[in-house]
Order: sequence, then structure tokens, then C-alpha cells
Amino acid sequence: MSFLDEYYNVYDEDNRLSSRHGQVEYLTTVKYADEYISKFDNPKIAEIGAGTGRYSVAYAKRGYDVTAVEPVEHNLEILRQKLDGSEKISVFSGNALDLSFLSDNYFDVTLMLGPMYHLFTREDKIKALSEAVRITKSGGFILVAYCMNEATVIQYAFGKNNLDHVLEAGLLTKDWHCKSEPKEIFELVRTEDISSYDAEVPVKRLKLIATDGATNYRREVIDSMDDSTFNLWLAYHFAICERQDLIGASHHTLDILQKL
Repeated sequence: MSFLDEYYNVYDEDNRLSSRHGQVEYLTTVKYADEYISKFDNPKIAEIGAGTGRYSVAYAKRGYDVTAVEPVEHNLEILRQKLDGSEKISVFSGNALDLSFLSDNYFDVTLMLGPMYHLFTREDKIKALSEAVRITKSGGFILVAYCMNEATVIQYAFGKNNLDHVLEAGLLTKDWHCKSEPKEIFELVRTEDISSYDAEVPVKRLKLIATDGATNYRREVIDSMDDSTFNLWLAYHFAICERQDLIGASHHTLDILQKL
């Protein structure tokens, strides 16, 4: 069993995205995904690294034609349990690095909202991105999520008193870039890293979004908000989530690309 399987066999991703602070990331992702999906009359949507289907099942239940690909069997079992058979969804066990079972230039919108979290070399990230681009039609859109470096340094290393551990383990470079191995589960990037991956594939960037912005720095405050205050927080977040001077400090980002 891989480190990834072990992690997701016990981690409740649905609950994370359903928490008040997790809703910010989810609602932001859906807001922008909807914007690009709505550009097509009958869009074909792929989600690579679909997890437990938080996004792909939601879109399938809205009547869209969805293909979901996920490598962790435990996640696939949960995803399938959410379906009642009426949805137009195809579910595959597969890895973002090899989508050879999916046709070239087929999907209007490809979502890759998890794989880049768990790929530990530049080569693998570019391979996964290349596969997502390959299966997307010319003019179609690819939405790619990343976990960001600075939020981890600030909140995990300093905020949770793990600095000694990460320094002793050699998990920080001299310029404070996190280094990860599969046992750490997550790979952290900076905005310039994302741009360098994009430069390797035939795409143009449309937007780079901070999907949670400052939210995860203030989880307890966000989770304790009443509905009115939370809605105002969302309004504030949506107003600033495209500001490039703030992007790198977000815990998660969404890179929105169009295939050339």
C-alpha cells in the first residue's frame, strides 16, 4: 500500500470541504469551474484525481457528462456509493501520469484538483499536466489546483511549532522552499513553479486564483462565524482572490488554462 493510499484510507476529505473554512475553497473552485463549463452547450467534463467525488459527482448530478479518474480504491468506493445510477458519469481507476485510456482532444473542461498535491518531481508534474492538456479539446479549459509553499512555512513550520523538525529533517532549502518526499504526502510549490510548468505545455493562462486566501490562517474564526458574517467573508474573499500580490500566501491555488 502506498503512502497516498494509507493517508486517504483514514482522511475525510468530504468533511474538510464541508467545514465552514473548507467551503471557501470548495465554493471558489465551483464558482470558477462553473464559469468555464457554462461556455459550452453540452460540455464533456473530466476530473483527474476525483477523490471521493466531491466535484465530479456534484456535476454529474447537475446533468453533466462526467468522467472521473481516481487512483485510491477507498476513494472510489465512496464516490460510487454517492451515485444512484441516473447520473451520466464514467468512473475509472487510474493515475494522472497515464491517461492513455482516454482519447485525445475529447473533453471541453478538465479538472485536476488533487494530483499536483502528490507528485514529487518536476518531471511528473509536467507529465500529469501534459496528459490533462492532451485529453482536452483545443480551446478547452484545464483547471489545476496546487498546495502552496508559504502557507505551509508560516502555519505548519512556525505556527504549529514544527520548525525544529522540518529543519532537522532537511525539509527546507536555504531560500525557504519546502522539500517533500512521498511519505510527507504533499508537495508544495510557489507561483513561479506553477508558471514554469505551464511553459512546458501548449496553453495560455487565463487566471491564477487563491482558492482559500487568508481563510486557513483563521480557521477557528471562520468556523465560528454566523451565516451573515460568513457570507460577508465570502464576498471579501471573492473580491480579492484574483489579486496577484496575495496569491502566493494562499494555502491552495487554482491555475486556469486554455489549450492552444
